[in-house]
Amino acid sequence: MEESDRAMLTRVADYQWGAGAGTALFGDGDPEVTHTSSGRPRQVIGEDGRLVTYATDGRFTLGLDGGKRLHEGLSDGRYRVVVGDESEPFVREGRNAFAKFVSDADPAVRPGDEVVLTHERGEVLAVGRAELSGEGMLDFEAGVAVFVRDGAEAE
Repeated sequence: MEESDRAMLTRVADYQWGAGAGTALFGDGDPEVTHTSSGRPRQVIGEDGRLVTYATDGRFTLGLDGGKRLHEGLSDGRYRVVVGDESEPFVREGRNAFAKFVSDADPAVRPGDEVVLTHERGEVLAVGRAELSGEGMLDFEAGVAVFVRDGAEAE
């Protein structure tokens, strides 16, 4: 990855998920960056798979490997939604996470934010887009909390 790409992508990640997110996502190794025909970064691919896609709205969508890096790099629980045993197999399959099964969520999460879904044990289950605020996920008993984009296979 070119230094100019790394600096720009790190700034966007730090803006979207807070200080340290860019380092967590792009600090290790040398991820491959694909570009659009106009030269804008599009996909960032790490050693194990897609980290992020740089969307046309100027924000990232998380890949599963990017979610794992964020989970490891941001130990304070930012942009994390926690579910229990009841919904684990469904979330792993890529099905949406419902508010009824959310046991904890970062209160800073807003609808539309990219989040990492983890199990109560701490392992990453999936990544996706929040449909409710962090507080709303805990308050509501019905409805989709997170639109799951990519689920992790059981280990």
